[in-house]
Amino acid sequence: MQRTFFRLASLFAMLAVVLGAFGAHALKAYLSEQSMAGFQTATTYMMTHAIAIFIVGILHRHYKKKTMVWAGNLFITGIILFSGSIYLRQLLLFLGFEKTAIVALVTPLGGLMFILGWLFVFLSISPKENAEKHPKDDD
Repeated sequence: MQRTFFRLASLFAMLAVVLGAFGAHALKAYLSEQSMAGFQTATTYMMTHAIAIFIVGILHRHYKKKTMVWAGNLFITGIILFSGSIYLRQLLLFLGFEKTAIVALVTPLGGLMFILGWLFVFLSISPKENAEKHPKDDD
């Protein structure tokens, strides 16, 4: 599972850079300031959660729990729903579609996936290490 997370995280990070550059250079002249801010938010969250997927992959080696896998999958879903819906909405606006409210309804679901992903990371990490591993360590 770690390899899958590492590969997807790399892909999402690369796409965040490509889309960020595309937005900053190619779309800047065509999108409103508000649309550019939305595009930047999508790029920022995509990169942030690509890094989070890397972290989940690393943590999964130590905390081999299904909740850690769920966290990674929730981050992946969050990127697709949150950032993807913002990118799609900006593309539709760019193409002249004015009614994009349905697409905008997906964005909060992606945000919820991010929140749940972080909750699952929290739940995956035991409050204390096994006493046999670190007998004198009192975190």
